[in-house]
Amino acid sequence: MRTTHEAPAEEPQPSGSPDDAGAAAPLIEASALAHRFGELEVIERLDLELAAGEVVGMVGPSGCGKSTILELIAGLLEPSAGTVRVGGRASAAERLANCAYMPQRDLLLPWLAAIDNAALAPRNRGASRAEARAEAGPLFERFGLAGFEAAPPAELSGGMRQRVAFLRTLLAGKPVLLLDEPFASLDAITRAEMQEWLAGALATQGTSALLVSHDVEEALYLCDRVIVLSARPAVAVAELSVPSPRALPRNQTVADPAFVAQRERALWALQEGAR
Repeated sequence: MRTTHEAPAEEPQPSGSPDDAGAAAPLIEASALAHRFGELEVIERLDLELAAGEVVGMVGPSGCGKSTILELIAGLLEPSAGTVRVGGRASAAERLANCAYMPQRDLLLPWLAAIDNAALAPRNRGASRAEARAEAGPLFERFGLAGFEAAPPAELSGGMRQRVAFLRTLLAGKPVLLLDEPFASLDAITRAEMQEWLAGALATQGTSALLVSHDVEEALYLCDRVIVLSARPAVAVAELSVPSPRALPRNQTVADPAFVAQRERALWALQEGAR
């Protein structure tokens, strides 16, 4: 059993502990969650809660099981041990029904226009093409894509493709968004721009989300709190609160001394957890 390390100057708290007994039930609740693939132990133990309207980040070394955790929450995998509930529901089908999953790649369909890619979820629910486009259209204006509704994916920049992918995830209408390193494929400048864009989108929509990232700064900027995972088999080695979640402009927020201090604590915890 791995020893849990603590980041200096801040005691890790139980993930998502309610402030009082009358607190609303969490949207995501995982208790003693563990998973292995055959003989390979991926997750040793994880306790996690996510409240309505909250954005929680997870960072950890490559291969530590971050994406596996999202798949367990989304009902794409069943845990080897422990329990996981989404919206109070424990079965795989019910967990999946409550989650919208945005993978690392945008996975836009090349033969569809941008608006039809974004509107796939309404179409899958039985809406006509016109109805689905009417639902997606206002979001193109709100999220800086106006004028590109008819463009095929090949004519969109990397950042624009990710915006369309996010809109597709949002239009699924699920209470929980699971974001698996959504900007990993972008260059550094575009990635910073997209982080600021997503911060505004999350604030506007009041979305509940669980974000996985290799980028400590990205997680601290976009999330209300960040859970630091150890190397495989994963345990939580620290949990950090964020001074000013999703504050604009980004370049000022990430340079703030309080933000920099939390980033250093997260990096220290990652280093300790990798030992």
